[in-house]
Amino acid sequence: MKAVQRWHLSMKDMQILPVPRHRSHLKKPTWILVLVSLVSLFLICAYIYPPHNSAACYVLSSKGCNGFSHWLPPTPAREFTDDEIASHVVIRDILSAPPTQSKNPKIAFLFLTPGALPFERLWDKFFHGHEGRFSVYVHASKDKPLHFSRYFINREIRSDKVVWGKISMVDAERRLLANALKDPDNQHFVLLSDSCIPLQEFDYVFNYLMDTNVSFIDCFEDPGPHGSGRYSEHMLPEVEKSYFRKGSQWFTMKRRHALVVMADSLYYSKFRDYCKPGMDGRNCYSDEHYLPTFFYMLDPDGIANWSVTHVDWSEGKWHPKSYRAQDVTYELMKNITSIDKSVHVTSDERKETQVRQCLWNGMPRQCYLFARKFLPETLDNLMQLFPNYTTI
Repeated sequence: MKAVQRWHLSMKDMQILPVPRHRSHLKKPTWILVLVSLVSLFLICAYIYPPHNSAACYVLSSKGCNGFSHWLPPTPAREFTDDEIASHVVIRDILSAPPTQSKNPKIAFLFLTPGALPFERLWDKFFHGHEGRFSVYVHASKDKPLHFSRYFINREIRSDKVVWGKISMVDAERRLLANALKDPDNQHFVLLSDSCIPLQEFDYVFNYLMDTNVSFIDCFEDPGPHGSGRYSEHMLPEVEKSYFRKGSQWFTMKRRHALVVMADSLYYSKFRDYCKPGMDGRNCYSDEHYLPTFFYMLDPDGIANWSVTHVDWSEGKWHPKSYRAQDVTYELMKNITSIDKSVHVTSDERKETQVRQCLWNGMPRQCYLFARKFLPETLDNLMQLFPNYTTI
């Protein structure tokens, strides 16, 4: 009987002992799985649909869109079109060919003007005594100018109408280049407007341009509405948005680059058709984007990325500052000629200031040889000052 009681007691004691609980090692907390899934989905979407808004970029990375793109998988290289292959072959051969040797190398000065050249007397003073070292070409889009200098007489080329902001501006530039290229002695080409003046004496300009191997073509990246915001996807596949650049139209250009511009039809047609005022609700100006984008894509190391023609955008308007007679002093001209850094400001909300040291053959040098937006009333003051302010 006692044995039976002891047995029941043992069974009772066993019933109140805690039973160990066994958890499955295969089961994880649900919230971890959900979190991992959401993060994975977010990254996949960010890769497929990368952010284009600057604010969104800074949510993803403190470095903005550029910092974000660095850790994304590289985009697979696409296959070039037949037109691209043909274009690249021609351009490659032009750029790799040895420079044309000339016993009498010259600079071609290309004047793009609606009519009269108000600073012809100043240019006459600049050219005097250097005959045989330069050529002059004038594209007068409205009225044939009456010339006062022998260097400009009978130097007009066949011209056509030019409308500000439209492809006709680029057409005029190409027309000037084509005519200047007919002279094999022309080794460097300078595009100038009717409001341009020389900042340095001829010898200084000649040596500055001839003794370097780059073209002075302005080129920078502007992520704002007045830069990449003007891009149209109709330019794909040949021109991608990441290649789209901006810059001043006032270039100086080596002969090989002038030949490349004349040989191009593929990229020119993209800007002719899809970079124009009112395109897709945007105002795109081909003279500000065609050459910077073209050379950034095809010969980025062959350009200086700044223009040697000074212009003052400090007023923040659609057009640069125009200089009046009272503005033209020795101090102003000396200040302009002493500038040794090129400055660009982006048009996005950040208004980033991009400062580039002007390097000539790898050495710091003053940036500007010419300046523009001088009104005709400044001529007398400039005639009195030139070339006194050119001494460096």
